Amino acid sequence: MGVAIATATKAHAALQEEGLTIARPGVGTVVAGPAPRRDPELTAARIVAAAIEIADRDGMAELTMRRIASTLGVATMSLYRHLPGREELILAMIDAALGEVPLPAPHPRGWRASIELVARLEWAAFQRHPWLAPTMSITRPQVAPNAIRLSEWVMAAFDGTATPLPDRMYIQVLIFTFVRGIASGLEPEAEAIRDSGITNDEWIETQADRFTPLLATMPHFRELTAQQFDFDLSQLFEFGLARLLDGLEPFIASFAGPPPATAPS
Repeated sequence: MGVAIATATKAHAALQEEGLTIARPGVGTVVAGPAPRRDPELTAARIVAAAIEIADRDGMAELTMRRIASTLGVATMSLYRHLPGREELILAMIDAALGEVPLPAPHPRGWRASIELVARLEWAAFQRHPWLAPTMSITRPQVAPNAIRLSEWVMAAFDGTATPLPDRMYIQVLIFTFVRGIASGLEPEAEAIRDSGITNDEWIETQADRFTPLLATMPHFRELTAQQFDFDLSQLFEFGLARLLDGLEPFIASFAGPPPATAPS
């Protein structure tokens, strides 16, 4: 009897996962309607594209295998024939998003132009996909081929200089971490706007009664607000990128060695 109940429970869960049954309060479990079609052309690429579309629009919190299946009009379990689970799905999403970064060959002239370009390309990718930054890990990096391609391109930007390879890799991680750090605020911002229905500027206006009394004891803040200081993530990105590149200039130059001796006239 116990085995039969356990088998029935598993079957029931499978039917729900497939979307074939639904629970209705006061009625019980009923057939959901026509079964989702089984699409013979379903591929991992189509699943990943649908997942990215959902995450871009509604955030990672709304991304489920059932939601993807509903979007594609297929049974939920059919997704697992192409992607074993959520971890593999997220890795594929990261790789696809980074694959959109168009790394030119050859590099722009000079390492600074290359690093500035790649930072802007990464920032654009993070803006297109607000979920990307908080999904990625620095200490346990996901092994995405396009992430490795990105690192290789950045290290090659210093060819022609004497910059050691370990330092090139640190620069790559530093730049990527800088861009990713600022971009990590994109998804919470978008989620707050979706949940509250008000923009960031409108939200700040609602905080005026709490913020204004503090200015009496904070003269620098008081002067700053009087100057109509405008803050957004894009301006922070521009400011930080310029300072980082300025700081790298003497560091890279330090590997050049002493200038050649001038021939006697």
